[in-house]
Amino acid sequence: MTGSSTSMPVAGVVPTTRQEPVQAELLVRNAKVFTGDPDRPEARAVAIRDGRVAALGDDHDLAHFVGPGTRVVDALGRRVIPGLNDSHLHVIRGGLNYVLELRWDGVRSLRHALAMLREQAGRTPKGQWIRVVGGWTAEQFAERRMPTVAELNAAAPDTPVFVLHLYQSALMNRAAVRAAGFTRDTPDPRGGQIVRGRDGEPNGVLLAAPSALILYSTLAKAPTLDEADKRTSTRHFLRELNRFGLTSAVDAAGGFQNFPDNYATVVDLAKSGELSLRIAYHLFPQTAGQELADLKRWTEMVEPGDGDEWLRLNGAGENLTWAAADFENFSEPRPELAEGYEAEFEQAVRLLMENGWGFRLHATYDETIRRDLTVFEKLAAEGLFPGGNRWLFDHAETVSADSLDRIAALGGALSVQNRMSFQGSAFRDRYGAEAAAHTPPVRSMLDRGLTVAAGTDATRVSSYNPWVALHWLVTGRTVGGVALHPAGNLIDRATALDLYTRGGARLTGEQDVKGSLREGWYGDLAILSDDFLTVPEDVIPEIESVLTVVGGRVVYASAEYEGLDEPVPPVSPEWSPVAHFGGYQSGARQATLVAEAVAESEQHRRWRVARGSTPETPPPFLDPCFAH
Repeated sequence: MTGSSTSMPVAGVVPTTRQEPVQAELLVRNAKVFTGDPDRPEARAVAIRDGRVAALGDDHDLAHFVGPGTRVVDALGRRVIPGLNDSHLHVIRGGLNYVLELRWDGVRSLRHALAMLREQAGRTPKGQWIRVVGGWTAEQFAERRMPTVAELNAAAPDTPVFVLHLYQSALMNRAAVRAAGFTRDTPDPRGGQIVRGRDGEPNGVLLAAPSALILYSTLAKAPTLDEADKRTSTRHFLRELNRFGLTSAVDAAGGFQNFPDNYATVVDLAKSGELSLRIAYHLFPQTAGQELADLKRWTEMVEPGDGDEWLRLNGAGENLTWAAADFENFSEPRPELAEGYEAEFEQAVRLLMENGWGFRLHATYDETIRRDLTVFEKLAAEGLFPGGNRWLFDHAETVSADSLDRIAALGGALSVQNRMSFQGSAFRDRYGAEAAAHTPPVRSMLDRGLTVAAGTDATRVSSYNPWVALHWLVTGRTVGGVALHPAGNLIDRATALDLYTRGGARLTGEQDVKGSLREGWYGDLAILSDDFLTVPEDVIPEIESVLTVVGGRVVYASAEYEGLDEPVPPVSPEWSPVAHFGGYQSGARQATLVAEAVAESEQHRRWRVARGSTPETPPPFLDPCFAH
């Protein structure tokens, strides 16, 4: 990256008049640098050359790195951190659909959310759907409730609307029910329910009971983007992630993400040097009954580590066999997995371990984890565990102390996500406050010396905003403010940052080049809008990056740095919700709307109390879809 020697007014740094080989492409100065390196935890300036950190120190120490082609950025005393790394993000699938989605992430009132929906209906062309796909929960709204189907019909009478709520349910207006082809004769799929009215007709509510497959298969009926728009959509999604300081992610694959077809967009962007986020990806067998055939075929096609520092294969999972996967709908009882799934599961694990493949496993409940560990211990007797291949459990909300000890003995790791930020109240209501206090037991994982990484599991449930996840790690609170974790299961802010930087690098075997700001390591960093290490807890979810750098490239810039980042093509199609509303909705812009919604909601509650239709003291939060 070349240009003038200064990108902002600076003082204390004078460009050298000599063209020296030590000249840096980028110098960030006047900063409070949290390096993540225990041997050198702090610095005031960072120099980046050839995509890697060339030096750290004070402004004076690094002055000789400034030459005619150096871009100098004054951090204005702000906090600088290593680039964040989401260790479980469905970034590839999310990118292919991002510009089609109306995001309620961060929206503080249902009134505002419905206004967005109504406005979007006016610009969505015939044949297209409005889809709200994850990143929100009823608890975040001032009204403390979900929308109703009637409200969706009123907001968009003719445009199909699909609203996904966690792993629990989806709401559809009349137009979407018709577009999806649901009738009174449509049978309920296995593990799901099409809720019907007294007349037997679908009423627009879909329930995961407990499988979310009904939700995702219905969403798959909506129109998709052409190849050119998928490319543009992915670039804008990566830019949105850069907005929050993300510079890396581990893609956990997932349903409806076929290899190699659905990976073609990120592969193309990697080849053309247009990725703004480093991605390590996984492969996930899509069809029940042919999982072993898929895994065997992949081990003959590719191998972990294929790729480069921008896009590389990391292993298999998060499912290896469908029968071994539990479901995470905490509004439903824990599912009982089929007897005897272990036989096929053992074949899959053996195949991977013998071929040098690592893997990750979706496992919400300890009951699942214990059964999987028994398979691993059987293979350990043959010398396959620990075998040098990286493997981990994802989620592990209810993992027990005994299972943690067994994971440690087998050389495993864990990736935890803030699903409890969005589903914590449902979990507490079903299993009790004592169980919720240690779900998941992050502190116990760390106390055992296990490798632990943090992420979001975005985009279909949690928001992709990493600061919401970091807020949960250090406070134990849901997005609705419900306190779940006692002090003993919380971690400090520096530890939380470690899980979100070095933790992810450990899962991909990049712990010697990524996750800290050290000489010779990747030049990935973010200048923050607020100092995560010192701001009040309630400010943490509002943090954004004002400048994000990946490999020395400025991939996102705002505030005083507006315009310094690389250009991206305009959002396409033009009617895209993202083109008008953007992605995550900053809470700072919604204060007035929230106040109005609270007042309106309280007025409505008092009217209902007067009519005798609701108690004077409101009950704990309850999702009305599950009150029957």
